[in-house]
Amino acid sequence: MTSSKVWQHPYVNMFKHVRMEEWKKSTKEGDVTTYMDKTLKCSVYRIRGSIPASNYILLPKTSTQSLGLTGRYLYLLFRPSPGKHFVVHLDVASEEGQVIRISFSNLFKEFKSTATWLQFPFLCGAAKGSVYETTAHSARHGLVGPAPCSVRWTCLMLDLQYVLSVYLNRRHSHLKSVKLCANMSVKNMFTSDLLCEPGLTFSEAKAGTGPLPGASAMPREMSFPVPKGGSWHDLYDFIRFPSDGAKMPFDSIQKGLAHPGTAAPKPASPVREEARSVSISKPVQDRVSLIQQITTPKTRPRHRTPLLTSSVPELGLVSSAPMSRELAESWPGGVSDRGPGVESGGPEGDSLTLLTADDGGVHIFAHRDDDITVHRHDSDTEETVCTKVQGPVSLPSKKVAEHSKLQPDPILRLKKIIGFGGCTTKCALWSQTGEAVVYACHAVIVSMKIASEEQRFFIGHTDKVSALAFNGNCTLLASAQTGGLSAVRVWNYLKGSCLAMTHAHSVSSLSFSSSGGVLCGVGKDTHGKSMVVVWNTQRAKSGGEVVLLAKAHTDVDIQTMKIAFFDDTRMVSCGRDNIRLWRVRSGALRSCPVNLGEYHALEYTDIAFEDGHFADREPDDRTLFASSKSGHILEIDYKCMAIRNVRRLLPSQPKHSQRREKQTFCSGPGIAINSISVSSAFCATGSEDGYLRLWPLDFSTVFLEAEHEGPLSLVSISAEGLNVLASTASGTLGYLDVSSRGYSTLMRSHTDTVLGFSVDGIRRNIATVSEDRSIRIWNLDSLQQLYDFVSEDTPCAVAFHPSQQVFSCGFGSGLVRVFRISTSSLLAEHKQHRGEVTGLAFSPDGEYMYSAGSLGTLALYSSAEDDHHVLRVLGNVVARGSERRPDALAVSSDSRSLAFVGPSEYTVTVMDARSLDELMRIDVSILDLDSTSLDSAVKVCFPPVSTGHLLVTTSANKILWLNATTGRLLREVPNTHKKVCSSLSVSDDSRFLLTAGHKAIKLWDYNMKHDVNCQVFIGHSQPIQQVSFTPDQLGVVTVGDAIYYWDFLAYPQEIQERKTPAHAAVSLSPCRAAGASALSVSGMLMSGGMPRETAPVPSSSPPCLDISSINRTGHEGSLFLCNDVEESDLGSGPPPPVSGSVLRVTETPAAGRQRSPLRGSDRQPNGGKLFDLDELQEREDHETPVQPDSYKHFTSRFKTSALDQRAAAPLSGEEGLRLRAVIGYNGNGRGNMVWNPDTGLFAYSCGCVVVVEDLHTGSQKHWLGHTEEISTLAATHDAQVVASASGGSQRSGSVICIWSVQDGSRRNCLSYHRGEVQAMAYSRDDFFFLSAGDYTDPGIALWSTRTYQLLSSVSLSVPVHDVAFNHSSASQLACVGSSSALFITIESKGPDVQLQVCKTAVPEEVGAAELTALCYSSDSILYTATNSGKVCAWDCHGTRCFMTWEADEGEIGVLLCRGNRLLSGSNTKRIRLWAVAAVQGMRPGARGSGESISRSGSVLLEQEMVLDGTVVSAAFDDVMDMGIVGTTAGTVWYINWVENTSIRLISGHKNKVNDVAFSPEESHFATCAEDGSLRVWAVPSNELVVQFQVLNQSCLCLAWSPACPSQDDGRSQRLAAGYSDGTLRLFSLLTAEMELKLHPHPVAVTAIRYSADGQVLISGGKDGLMAVSSPRTGMTIRVISDHRGASISTVQCVKKQYTEFGLQGNELWLAASADRRVSIWASDWSKDKCDLLDWLTFPAPLCTEEADSLPPSLAAFSPTEPGVVLYVGYGVEREITFYSLAHKQIIKRIALSHWATCLSVSSKGHLLAVGSNERLLTLIKSTNGKFQDFPAHSDSVHVCGFAPSGDRLFTSAYNEIFLWDVQGL
Repeated sequence: MTSSKVWQHPYVNMFKHVRMEEWKKSTKEGDVTTYMDKTLKCSVYRIRGSIPASNYILLPKTSTQSLGLTGRYLYLLFRPSPGKHFVVHLDVASEEGQVIRISFSNLFKEFKSTATWLQFPFLCGAAKGSVYETTAHSARHGLVGPAPCSVRWTCLMLDLQYVLSVYLNRRHSHLKSVKLCANMSVKNMFTSDLLCEPGLTFSEAKAGTGPLPGASAMPREMSFPVPKGGSWHDLYDFIRFPSDGAKMPFDSIQKGLAHPGTAAPKPASPVREEARSVSISKPVQDRVSLIQQITTPKTRPRHRTPLLTSSVPELGLVSSAPMSRELAESWPGGVSDRGPGVESGGPEGDSLTLLTADDGGVHIFAHRDDDITVHRHDSDTEETVCTKVQGPVSLPSKKVAEHSKLQPDPILRLKKIIGFGGCTTKCALWSQTGEAVVYACHAVIVSMKIASEEQRFFIGHTDKVSALAFNGNCTLLASAQTGGLSAVRVWNYLKGSCLAMTHAHSVSSLSFSSSGGVLCGVGKDTHGKSMVVVWNTQRAKSGGEVVLLAKAHTDVDIQTMKIAFFDDTRMVSCGRDNIRLWRVRSGALRSCPVNLGEYHALEYTDIAFEDGHFADREPDDRTLFASSKSGHILEIDYKCMAIRNVRRLLPSQPKHSQRREKQTFCSGPGIAINSISVSSAFCATGSEDGYLRLWPLDFSTVFLEAEHEGPLSLVSISAEGLNVLASTASGTLGYLDVSSRGYSTLMRSHTDTVLGFSVDGIRRNIATVSEDRSIRIWNLDSLQQLYDFVSEDTPCAVAFHPSQQVFSCGFGSGLVRVFRISTSSLLAEHKQHRGEVTGLAFSPDGEYMYSAGSLGTLALYSSAEDDHHVLRVLGNVVARGSERRPDALAVSSDSRSLAFVGPSEYTVTVMDARSLDELMRIDVSILDLDSTSLDSAVKVCFPPVSTGHLLVTTSANKILWLNATTGRLLREVPNTHKKVCSSLSVSDDSRFLLTAGHKAIKLWDYNMKHDVNCQVFIGHSQPIQQVSFTPDQLGVVTVGDAIYYWDFLAYPQEIQERKTPAHAAVSLSPCRAAGASALSVSGMLMSGGMPRETAPVPSSSPPCLDISSINRTGHEGSLFLCNDVEESDLGSGPPPPVSGSVLRVTETPAAGRQRSPLRGSDRQPNGGKLFDLDELQEREDHETPVQPDSYKHFTSRFKTSALDQRAAAPLSGEEGLRLRAVIGYNGNGRGNMVWNPDTGLFAYSCGCVVVVEDLHTGSQKHWLGHTEEISTLAATHDAQVVASASGGSQRSGSVICIWSVQDGSRRNCLSYHRGEVQAMAYSRDDFFFLSAGDYTDPGIALWSTRTYQLLSSVSLSVPVHDVAFNHSSASQLACVGSSSALFITIESKGPDVQLQVCKTAVPEEVGAAELTALCYSSDSILYTATNSGKVCAWDCHGTRCFMTWEADEGEIGVLLCRGNRLLSGSNTKRIRLWAVAAVQGMRPGARGSGESISRSGSVLLEQEMVLDGTVVSAAFDDVMDMGIVGTTAGTVWYINWVENTSIRLISGHKNKVNDVAFSPEESHFATCAEDGSLRVWAVPSNELVVQFQVLNQSCLCLAWSPACPSQDDGRSQRLAAGYSDGTLRLFSLLTAEMELKLHPHPVAVTAIRYSADGQVLISGGKDGLMAVSSPRTGMTIRVISDHRGASISTVQCVKKQYTEFGLQGNELWLAASADRRVSIWASDWSKDKCDLLDWLTFPAPLCTEEADSLPPSLAAFSPTEPGVVLYVGYGVEREITFYSLAHKQIIKRIALSHWATCLSVSSKGHLLAVGSNERLLTLIKSTNGKFQDFPAHSDSVHVCGFAPSGDRLFTSAYNEIFLWDVQGL
């Protein structure tokens, strides 16, 4: 025995060991007391409380300490509290270094196990002869639940060695800690290696006559008193574990048999103890083996539920059947419990075993994990899943004679893409031979041959490509896309096929090893840290999977990283302030920095290894080159990790007037070098000044130089060293031929979204306009850029003249300009529109030109003359708005008619094209009589005039064929696209129709004469702006993210007539779209969801072209090659905007300075949400959804704001703000609160934040991951995982986040439902996760909780309101919706999982109603509720309703069942508790059951409570005694039915919060809202102290009275508030009463402040009048009307003597109004003096919007700079202005990225807080412009305010209130 164990022999009295009475080495929390127990006749500890996790005793004091007790047995002397639950946690350390938690409680219903946690149910014993003892003997499940009233004192003995050995295959080391939680009484605990029998005397033990051989007597200080002649076992209970009980569940802690000695544990043995040596059958042996596999920590997740039995029941015959390996890979465990167990042996002894039992569907799977590699890291929250990409599945194709479709298939073939970049312009590579260049164009990877410019396409990414990399011989290509879950793909470059795919976070750089066996990626993790991931791609070459080798997280900035070509395990990275060397060794990734000395503070941009192989040197003995933003190039000895040379690129110095010197390296300010590439002969650099320079390796001089239009972002030398590839930030890609010194431009592109285009059919040119403010002319054959026009105004629309070399362009300012291409001259300029130009068109005969504006104007021009003079202008005839650009106008082919949408969005107007006289007006909103909503027109199009048609697309995704003369509806095609059709075009022969919707293109048969009338094509990564046929009808052009040119492969008309079936020629059915669209797209995708490979192949090779001639207006060619480099002047101009985390600060010197409703389908995993196009089409083909008549159905609050997706949270550890508390609860959610009474987990949502709160301490944790309002929450039954759901940003699919409760990390992010997520639920065993979509996308999805892959889904025809799993069977669930209940069974067929649905209508007695809520009882009865207040009881086996009763007067939205009690919550604000014990006897077939289903007399209303709002969420304990309920009023209530009490846990505002302010001493803060409430909260508890409510008014502003130390009247405890009726009300916090009411304004009060001394109250109204009132008398002292007519937005007062301004006064105050005016006043209220000191008016451009829609005008005094006023508001620029009152001028400006909606200035740290409509809170340091964005709110941040101390900050968005700790920048 070791010395550390000697002192513990024979036992350790634990309470004595830690000196419990002193509480120095132990901790007590909550209700822990001592009392004298009459039975034991000694003092014991009693632990009480409703929440066990908040009332406990912990040994030792903190979790970081350890008891270190090595005894094998733990003895606990305790008594559970009668009628209550208790929990005990033991933390036990194993010899392997793992800490395992062993928990037991009478709360647990079944045994659960993970690698680190064992949970055992505790079955309480009962007094001998009591009714409970009789019940326990006959009950199958024993006394599961609260302790009986006659529960006795118990001695519990746990064999810790046995538990760890059998259940987890671990070796016991020592006991680390013990936590005893309410409710129980405890006498003591001790540990020992001795087996003690409590009923044994010392003499019996010595004689060995006891029932247990070798047992010892209980130590006296641990024994229970026994009277003379009495028996210990008659008075007390002795429970041993492992238990020998015979009752279920087997893995439970319960009282043993009558003869305890029959199954005693074995004495201590040096050999590890095995499971009990009893004779059991083969299936049970397999089960025990299975448990050991599942509980092995290395590979088994927490979801496994091992079942180890101490007594083995008899089992029936187990049948065997083969089961595929795919089932083992796809299933996390669990199947239906209908069939017998199935077992299949594997090739290496592995088995797939399915066990079924009669205990309600407990099911376990065991299988190998060889085919899926999941790498988890304890140090971080990321999980990288590497999966093999399966090849296309060959499907049998059989021609169906009865179906005709559009031919040929495909009818379009992608020929070329004009575009480069998207995410970055650094993605470009040379092929091995140098004959091709590979680059990224948004989400497409393009391989282009240099000679022929032929393009190949690699399509598969779903977002913009962010990185590319080749292996050494260019056979493997790796690519990554941007985004949180960045897909990394490995391609076979020669074949163009994707070999494998994996995922990582935000990958920005990739590097392939020379051998192709290792791939390295750099990205950002969820905390903003740099993340380096290394994969083994060796198996990917042969189609295998990509395996993760190593991963590291670091705070070091990494810009790029490259693998050494001479060693696959070595890498080099560079970034800001560092260059590091990395190495993979033994599965770990380690790094060390290069000592940079004085160059440590540089920002390094790129690295390159010295090229070539040297026979006289080691492979790693070579030079490493690194470039930097400061112009430095470092030469580093890689082997020695030392700097050899440092050179710097500097601007050339003027030496002669006409010449300039070559660039040199010396001292001085440098030129940023963005990229460097090294060959064996020379080095190439690309710099910020736009120069590509070639240097010898000694950098002695520049021997070749090429100037580009913009900064170079990439240079790359080809493998043979003859060419140098260069890309620029302006979207240009080209290469330099070193030998000939010739430069070739490969690709030019727009740098922003292409808004529109027009084609010149005569000269075959195409003009495009873009948001990058450029107009570009391209040749349609070569697709080379010919001309480039740059404007300061954004071009919106463009149109070519039909015959002349002239085009016109409309701009955002309303200008229309006409250009002549041949001379690059401006012919005409007109300003007939105030808004942007949305439509521009020439008549086909070239006589007229038309333009439309976004504010409704229409102009007619004569294009016969060069001046294009105006003929007529009409106002308010075109529908307002810019959504119809760029082709809002349509002209008929005979130049006689002009059509457009207007004057309203519901009408289409046709005018005479020559005079603009109205010919016809068509109201499209009345064409569909069956629609319940108004349909609006979106786009119009004239087909060839021979058809006599006018086409109109509508907001309901329809295309209408109208008679162009009469306006009569001829044909209608519904559901044309998933989203609104944005553009359409008809071929000249009227045979084909081309449409675009979102990112998809559809080509239709114009006459709709086929069964399948369209084909669908994808490729764009952004919404398509415009589509059109080329004039020669041989091609199609589509624009959006780039310019796509497609070959149009339609048969000539005579061939088409021969191929068309006879019956199709006479078919005039207008729309077979619903069924046909799915067929038409079936061939467009491979099995992996990627577009077919045949579509992108070019049809012909473009000719070889010379350097393109680019003519700019006022500029010559901007690309130069020179040998003798000459001097150029540096351009002067305003500084460019600064990117990154610093805002531009400008200081100004002062003076002197419808489908099948029940069809299951398998889907892709959550990562990509990849659908087949035919499936997407099928999801489209249904009618416009109608919101159900049910409050239970979630509807997100309408918001006009949208999150700026470019904003990023600051790096972890560098945040200037830390979220401290969230005030409020989102009452608009549904089921958005979870509570687990066992663990104390309590979580709810507020906005887009999940708040996890400790109910005992009030402390909060915040999970940030959503960007939209959270709709619902769900938690696993073990409370270890929480799921939260919200809608997607910018109308994308919904997002479900999976959170780990233990560390708060986000494990997964799922996306399936197109709309909101209505409800979620976990199965009883936590194996399955179910989600239901809202009414816009009704359906349910079943997920595996092991991998969170989508197992199956069902699309429904009716909305779903609620879902639930059956407690008795994990494979059964139900959901309720409109007029029906759906009973669903989970079935597995081989590798597939299907949901079998049985739809059951509600009985006639219920009537036509919505089923709104449901819950299961423990005896398989399903209760459902309706929106009419009825509750129905269903028999789950017969799926029929057998009973109903009237439970409420309103809609019931919440149902919970616990035992024989049912809770209902409704929109009548009531919660009711029902006794439903008699319902079981009413089931069909039960004794006494009748025929009528209305038996309300069999249920009893026990209790009822009325709350403050509609009930939206509820959670209760297992006996329904206590629970938590959330309401729409933003309140969360604690409910106790036993005491019939309700207590507010959380309070919040239901409506918009208008103002928030701290009290002067910061002991309280106040909030006011639109509902007229003014609330005061305590600090730091954030508890609501008092609420003042004014009915029928809005409280718009508030102010605290200032602290006055000289007056002890509690003035600082007073509040003033302004209301919408023009009144001011003064409240006292001490008396909680209103003291005074004033009415100084006739309109709403918008701003209010106390003067600095508190003598007066200054208020401003919506009419611009300001009132000065006395808070003592209520009189209005003065009215100031200088701001009349503009609402007052800000009033502020500061105290100081301002005699230097020439005015008397002891304080300054200012007022700002909506007209951008600020007045500053000096006042002395004691002398009734108030004089105007300064008047500021800030300019702004003309705006036609309402004043309320503009950003507010805000002003504040600077607390750190006396005499300086800050202003922000609508103006010429988005900026904060600093105005000096002393110098009477602006001294500083800070640029903003968004318009400010609120402003607050801190009293310390020079900090500013600014909110914006883009949902961002920006913290700015005013001295240097440094800033950080915090995207935490779900709506516009309209209120922000620092505390007086500057240590805290309040922000508010609608009703969300966040409290931040200010940490500074």
